[in-house]
Amino acid sequence: MKVLLFNGSPHKNGCTFTALEEIAKTLKEEGIDSEIYQLGTKPIASCRACRACQKLGKCVIDDGVNEFVDYAKDFDGFIFGSPVHYAAATGGVTSFLDRAFFTAFSSGRGDVFLHKPGAAVVSARRAGTTATLDQLNKYFTITQMPIISGRYWNMVHGHTPDDVRKDVEGLQNMRILARNMAWHLKCKEAGKNAGIPLPKEEEVVFTNFIQ
Repeated sequence: MKVLLFNGSPHKNGCTFTALEEIAKTLKEEGIDSEIYQLGTKPIASCRACRACQKLGKCVIDDGVNEFVDYAKDFDGFIFGSPVHYAAATGGVTSFLDRAFFTAFSSGRGDVFLHKPGAAVVSARRAGTTATLDQLNKYFTITQMPIISGRYWNMVHGHTPDDVRKDVEGLQNMRILARNMAWHLKCKEAGKNAGIPLPKEEEVVFTNFIQ
């Protein structure tokens, strides 16, 4: 079993990475492999709402999103991390995940994320964390992904990585989150081995409010 840890910070080894690193260490202790995916500083285009992905099977924009969706299909769980910018995820994270999740669904590859556990982790110097968590969690709830929680909201505080390492409660919650993720993955695997099927899928229905 393997978890993809998405670092949406422009700083490779910054505060968000420090939180994800704590998660990675705990997952390893629980027998779960993980990899950290670095979004970096490359420009990420926002969704054009062209719906070309429905015909092409991939996003028409070539800036790494398609490669990520292909890469993500082999993972069993996801933890998406972002610093807080203006009480929200970064613009790059928002543009990237908007297109990644929509492309996976619209191109018929919904199983990239479907029924796989997901969690969001955010870092901030001071505030805006809960609003950012609410934003990121919506990617999971619209994709039938069980949301994994800790014992508190999944956040760390600090202006530098060293500050984050002093956030004892925040790092403890990263470890609790990691153990909860590991437990869910093991339970899911046990259910699969016991012959318990995934929930039955229905054809998606769209209802417009204005006829």
